[in-house]
Amino acid sequence: METPAWILVFILSGMLFLFLLLFIILLIKLIGVTKEAKKIMIQGQGIAEKADDIAGNVRDMTTVGGLVRYFVDNYTGESARKKKAKKAKIVNNEEEKEDEQRK
Repeated sequence: METPAWILVFILSGMLFLFLLLFIILLIKLIGVTKEAKKIMIQGQGIAEKADDIAGNVRDMTTVGGLVRYFVDNYTGESARKKKAKKAKIVNNEEEKEDEQRK
């Protein structure tokens, strides 16, 4: 081959090598960006779920039915717990007395 043809081959092969190298670097960066985007998407879904839960709690606390249910659960639950605790004490005392009588 003649000299101008060799020069053209070297220039084109050098440019091809440069573009191939840049393409590989760009591909690696693109893979990293997609991984970060996936992490951000997962965090966004978690935030959306938490916001939905918070909105549900606020909705329950601002509606009349939600407020009534809250107070009924708290006050009747508290009195029911006290009654259960008293019954448990009575049963425990009776069991202790039976144990003492057996001895």
